[in-house]
This record gives sequence, structure tokens and C-alpha cells, in this order.
Amino acid sequence: MKLVLWLAGVILVLDQITKAMALRRLALGVPVPVAEGVFSLTLVMNPGLAFGMLSGAPDGWRWIAGMLSLVALAILSVIAARLLPAGGRWTALSLGLVFGGAAGNLIDRVRFGAVVDFLDFYWRGYHWPAFNVADSAISVGVALLALRMTLTPPAPSDRAPR
Repeated sequence: MKLVLWLAGVILVLDQITKAMALRRLALGVPVPVAEGVFSLTLVMNPGLAFGMLSGAPDGWRWIAGMLSLVALAILSVIAARLLPAGGRWTALSLGLVFGGAAGNLIDRVRFGAVVDFLDFYWRGYHWPAFNVADSAISVGVALLALRMTLTPPAPSDRAPR
């Protein structure tokens, strides 16, 4: 549990520092090229969910995104309680990444009514939605957790009877 909390704290601090820098130094919607044709820093306020889902919803309905974030954290807490006792370091690492990222984005929703995104990758006609450190941590954490759950054989009591 210590690793989960420590890593979640590190991710939360990194996320909030990078977002504060983006808010201070970038103009909303104005790309600053970093690697021409591939990557820019572009400040975007995302009022929706992942990848901008529900971003077109009326302002009065935006609280739903915050509530869905709280529900996701509650579900993750239940998963953590089940997996951590026997999950080992990889499970703790995965959950720490997800918790830290989710907390970072939830703070944005409370403060701004939207999530601060600024990492903008594209190539030719393909454009990935802008994201942030929290989103990256969540994605990596979920991928690691999925790998752990897929590659770890079930305990003898979890197997179906023959």
C-alpha cells in the first residue's frame, strides 16, 4: 500500500506542476511546435471525459464527468482492495499510476470544470487528442494491470471445478 500511495503522490505532483506550467506559459489553442510534424504543446481545456467524450454537453451537465470520475475512483478502490494483498509490486505500481492520474484530473475538474491537456501528438492527417501526465499515468497503469491480470494464472480457489 505504501508504494501505491507514494507513486500516486509523485504522479499527482508531477501532473499538477506540468499543468500549472502549461497554464502559465501557453495560450489556449495555440500550438507551440516541439518536433515539427509530430508533437506540439497545445493548451486545451477538456470539459469532457477521456478523448473529449461528452465535451459538447451543456455546462450544466458537466458535473456528470466529475461524478463519473468519483465513481471510477470508488471502483478502482474496490479492485485495489482485492488485488493488493496478493498482487505484488506490479499491481501496486499499476494502481499507484491510475490513482495518481485520476486524482490529478479530478482536481482539475473541481478547480476549472475541465481537465488541462497540453501534450499534442499528430502525424500527417492523424491527430491524437491532447492529453497530460495524468492521462499518461492512467493509460500505462491500466495497461500494466491488464497485463498482470492476463498473464498471472488464477489461484487454485479461482479455477472452475472440473
